[in-house]
Amino acid sequence: MYKIYALIYLNCERFKKTAKNVFFLSICLLALILYIKDKIKTIIVEKPLKLDCGQIINNFPLAYETYGSLNEKKDNAILVCHALTGDQFVTGLNPITKKDGWWSYAVGPNKSIDTNKYFIICANVIGGCMGSFGPGHINPETKKIYGTDFPVITINDIVNVQVNLLDHFGIKKLFSVVGGSMGGMQVLQFVSNFPEKTKTAVPIACTSSHSAQNIAFNELGRQAIAADHNWSDGKYSSNNSVPDKGLAVARMAAHITYLSKKGLQEKFGRKLQERDDLKFGFDADFQIESYLRYQGSVFVDRFDANSYLYITRAMDYFDLVKQFNGNLSNAFKNTKAKFFIISFTSDWLYPTQENKDIVIALNAIGADVGFVEIESDKGHDSFLLKVPDFLKALKNFLDKSYLGN
Repeated sequence: MYKIYALIYLNCERFKKTAKNVFFLSICLLALILYIKDKIKTIIVEKPLKLDCGQIINNFPLAYETYGSLNEKKDNAILVCHALTGDQFVTGLNPITKKDGWWSYAVGPNKSIDTNKYFIICANVIGGCMGSFGPGHINPETKKIYGTDFPVITINDIVNVQVNLLDHFGIKKLFSVVGGSMGGMQVLQFVSNFPEKTKTAVPIACTSSHSAQNIAFNELGRQAIAADHNWSDGKYSSNNSVPDKGLAVARMAAHITYLSKKGLQEKFGRKLQERDDLKFGFDADFQIESYLRYQGSVFVDRFDANSYLYITRAMDYFDLVKQFNGNLSNAFKNTKAKFFIISFTSDWLYPTQENKDIVIALNAIGADVGFVEIESDKGHDSFLLKVPDFLKALKNFLDKSYLGN
């Protein structure tokens, strides 16, 4: 939504010589601001934060959403960390996209993360495009959209910003911090940075450092965006354009990595798309082609290309092993948090062994850690889907741990 805000702002500048256009665009801008203000909760992070890239930011927005109620003791809070293309709207109806929240299977009344019992907080990561400080915001120094002038961020930076929400709600210690994929990276970084600020931690389908394969997939997506002539070195907003074709291809390529070979074969195989025979052209002959094109087309309506570049770069820079000079165990040596690590049999993006490496590092320091590998043919996306064994395991861990409060 903020990228739309920025486009309208720049159009006002472009058409400022035409009073009628300015009036119309000003009305649109005002309406959009009021809509966003009503739908997106934000806090302003006032204190300066030095990013890993060396730049200092302050007085910037952090968008968030909450579910459930914070109890009197303030000991029932769970910080949910979203993945690459997620946002703060975890469950229920997303007020911006008008679709179900990205984790509606897991979060809600009587679900794995029970909103009748827990107070759930989720922040849109900085660098994102759903209200938090990102490349779609206006640079106060230049009065133009940041674009690729936005500072490069890391998972460490993201976590150091999110912790401000604990202060905002007066929470001294979380009951849990939970997340899958990039969200799991944030869980690991959070516990490492703030070892006394959570009782439990649930990293799901993640890794302690991004592999060469995953960096390669992310680079493929970034280059697809950069190859779109509308990208304009990240300054596309000033041209009133969007690199939608490049972003769609990036999404299509990434989406393949979230699935499994078995799942794809069983769902699509070589089925044709609304035709009886091959058409001997380059339209979508196969259902899988049509499916991927659809995934790409709907993605560009809700996500920003520059945010995609920045967040995938943050994922690629994530390396807890390197942060602690080759010893992953040292990342967690100061915490007493109870860990529950979950992987999936068909996840080839963040395979079980990479999750087990985290377990091994925790065992080496005598940490309280549990681990389960869930049987699923749904690939990396298993944690987002209705996989009963996963949802049951997550619920059992949280509820049993909370009983011990």
